[in-house]
Amino acid sequence: MTNEAWIIDTARTPRGIGKQGRGALAHLHPQRLAATVLKALEERNGINTAEVDDVIWGCSSQQGKQGACIGRMSLLDAGWDTRASAVTLDRFCGSGITAVNLGAASIMSGMEDLVVAGGVEMMSYTATLPPNMLDAGNLHLRDLHPQPHQGICADVIATLEGISREDVDALALESQRRAAHAIRSGYFAGSLVPVYNDDGSLALDHEEFPRPQTTLEGLSQLPAVFENFMPMPIDESGETFDQLVRRSYPDIQINHIHHAGNSSGVVDGSAGLLLASPEYARSQGWKPRARIRAMANVAGSPELMLNEPVPAARKVLKKAGMNLKDIDLFEINEAFAVVAYKFMRDLELDPEICNVNGGAIALGHPIAATGSVLIGTVLDELERRDLTTGLVTMCAAGGMAPAVIIERI
Repeated sequence: MTNEAWIIDTARTPRGIGKQGRGALAHLHPQRLAATVLKALEERNGINTAEVDDVIWGCSSQQGKQGACIGRMSLLDAGWDTRASAVTLDRFCGSGITAVNLGAASIMSGMEDLVVAGGVEMMSYTATLPPNMLDAGNLHLRDLHPQPHQGICADVIATLEGISREDVDALALESQRRAAHAIRSGYFAGSLVPVYNDDGSLALDHEEFPRPQTTLEGLSQLPAVFENFMPMPIDESGETFDQLVRRSYPDIQINHIHHAGNSSGVVDGSAGLLLASPEYARSQGWKPRARIRAMANVAGSPELMLNEPVPAARKVLKKAGMNLKDIDLFEINEAFAVVAYKFMRDLELDPEICNVNGGAIALGHPIAATGSVLIGTVLDELERRDLTTGLVTMCAAGGMAPAVIIERI
């Protein structure tokens, strides 16, 4: 008989603008940012860190300061007992969901009782690293699966699906409106933890990225970004993104509709969840907030890359023995506006139950942390509305998508 995996608590940092010299978090070491979340979970719940079976931590760019198993280094930086183990994983943008799913699976199998799962990404730092293609320069793989830039994929999908600039700009404006309302109303306060500098001064205690002054007219005047990427040489091969796209779609005339205002924001951030078996939680006197109802992973076309959240949602619903009407709230990462737009359109969902407090267009997308942020966000909102079930999914590079359904206890 398998155990349940309970969510005891969630915590996350505010998201800082992910640019050197501009963002309030950009001067910090990524380990310090992750340690902030781990320390908050410990202090809020009285965790005996010597009893933590594992910390499962997502990080997509595991180089330089974000290398060397940042999960383990961060828990040590947080002052946790040295007996707490850790592993760091990479499913690109899907890392934050995958970390939680693997932690839940280890508990449900009966092999572990106490897991902390989450992720971190300092995009202000990763922007300083040398750029790299998804295929890492493997020309044999490129011949099999030519994978363009994700933003170009978003424009290709919009072109193939007949989704207009007006459609995605309207979604982007609504993301900003909902995020501004949620911030004013304090909807994020339960999970948000401030970040401090090493000298004890406050670094950031609020969302830094949102632009509540955004208007539809302003969005309409922003230039499409990814058209400019098309003639750029990819690497020393000399091939351009345009040539890469035309390997798969030789006759396509791309309608470039994505820009800085309807794409996810570049930010720094970290988030984590405290997971436990029922037996361990009861032994600590912890009250569970939710259980993991089902988990799923899917993959599809790496050439389009962003289309898998819909099949991921269908797969996780099937595993849970549920249908779309059984889900009270959906969180679909706004990597690009076309992703969320197509998700709602294809599944015929009411937009009023999707990304109800805005998404990554307004708030930012700290890559490997975002999935954990979204799980915490939907749980907070289920509690606020006294609802029961939430489904979280997101696209990930390489044509993948993890998904999870949580159920309040």
